Amino acid sequence: MTRDLLIRGMIAGILAAILATLFARALAEPQVDLAIAYEVSHSAHEAHNRPGIAPAEEPELVSRTTQKGLGLLTALTLYGAAVGGIFSLVFAAAYGRVGSLGPRSLALILALGAFIAIALVPALKYPPTPPAVGQHETVAFRTIAYFSMIALSLVAIVISVKVSRALAHRLGSFNPMLSGAAAYVVLITAVQFALPLINEVPADFPAVVLWNFRVASIAIQAVLWVAIGLIFGSLADRHLRRQI
Repeated sequence: MTRDLLIRGMIAGILAAILATLFARALAEPQVDLAIAYEVSHSAHEAHNRPGIAPAEEPELVSRTTQKGLGLLTALTLYGAAVGGIFSLVFAAAYGRVGSLGPRSLALILALGAFIAIALVPALKYPPTPPAVGQHETVAFRTIAYFSMIALSLVAIVISVKVSRALAHRLGSFNPMLSGAAAYVVLITAVQFALPLINEVPADFPAVVLWNFRVASIAIQAVLWVAIGLIFGSLADRHLRRQI
């Protein structure tokens, strides 16, 4: 059964990635173009103020058209297939162990939890940034900090689930859920205060572009995860019904 669910999870991830690509193409990529235009204008302005120093031109390895077309689709499809496969394994481990939830309900709840833990909460500490934001010298540090936030958020989810299950026999059915949620909030608050603050947004960067890019980036993740939950839930429900 796990193998069949894994295949369906990857299919759901690919289909969700196609939807997310269309969403990104319509909302996020225009903001990226504006950020690139700002970066080009900023470099030209610096070159004008320092005529003796020509701006360093890096060769364009991949055209912008390819980046926001085939490149975007390829990257999101690979990501969708990977997270869809992992999602199906988590679903297989949880199915039948979480109350009386059916496949569709469980898949949607897991997808919403994944969106919160992997996309929304890390973005509260380290929000997504478009080109021209961030220093080249700190790329490695920022990457480590961001993935550390994701890892710690997932650990906090696991701890909160264990807290909820430990209190289930004492507090009934609803109160343990509140206790688990409270445990997650407390742990994440402590983690976000402990991790270093990163703010490398140029003072003159357009605030509207930055805001729209960040909203679009989080919305893309929401589209991806909700689509995975709905599509996989439907596929898993049909498969599991045939197994009865």
